[in-house]
Amino acid sequence: MSFLRRHWQNDWLRAFALAVGVLLVLHLFVVRFINVQSTSMTATLWPGDLLLVARWPKWTGLDHGDIVVFRDPVEDHAGMSQRSLLVKRVMAVPGDELEIRRGVVYVNGKRVREAEGISYSYLVRLRPAASAEALLHRLGLPLEVSHGVEPNIELPLSMQLADLARKDSAVESVEPMTLARGARSHIFPFSPRYPWNGDDYGPITVPGTGDTLRITVDNLPLYDRVISTYEGHRLGAAGNELTIDDRPLEEYAVEQDYYFVLGDSRHYSADSRYWGFLPASHVVGRVSHVLVSGDRGR
Repeated sequence: MSFLRRHWQNDWLRAFALAVGVLLVLHLFVVRFINVQSTSMTATLWPGDLLLVARWPKWTGLDHGDIVVFRDPVEDHAGMSQRSLLVKRVMAVPGDELEIRRGVVYVNGKRVREAEGISYSYLVRLRPAASAEALLHRLGLPLEVSHGVEPNIELPLSMQLADLARKDSAVESVEPMTLARGARSHIFPFSPRYPWNGDDYGPITVPGTGDTLRITVDNLPLYDRVISTYEGHRLGAAGNELTIDDRPLEEYAVEQDYYFVLGDSRHYSADSRYWGFLPASHVVGRVSHVLVSGDRGR
């Protein structure tokens, strides 16, 4: 009996170890599950949505329009596995030139045909005694997206939702918020040489593996994090010359691919406009399916 018991225990342990190994392989290389925390992808993804994330695009590459999960590129104080997970949409891939003109995205000179869920800021004026919470519920929007104080609230709305809000009996008017104008100091690459804002941005070219960049004092703000933070080189200056690892820096060969990502809620998203290129090394995977939808309009 003791022999049979040991044999059964050994079989159970082997089966358990095999199951753990299979789950680990699936987690690392095939799929994983992510819960949406922010409102930056409203109305495509919502707080509370449970996502199935395909892992293999981390190695095979991403394409235009993919929704990507990645580790926060600016949490430099934390190890990669401890960084926050973010979700955005890929707008430009290595070699692309991206530009935003009055809120409209162009890639390689062509206007991007974007998903229906793309939203922008609207000022919604409510009628007397109307409830903002009730309006949000009817529009299917989470409470977290509302800003301001009744009767004037600011909401991220797609064109379809804006039209629906205008027809609501609680609403007096719905008007798009004024687009940003002039240079903004908090916009990447944080240099007066690039007087951009969130609605007028670029043109900017996304670097990729093997690209040779000619580095100057003028364009260094675009690439300093690529060279130093993401690819681990030491930048400096010797007199009027830039240096890399104590050698003169005139050209730089990029060591990995990068992407330019935006949130679908354009005026409520901290994305590549605010921190720069997304390194491929920070990518977790591509969103494949929404498995469980969050409590919308709560």
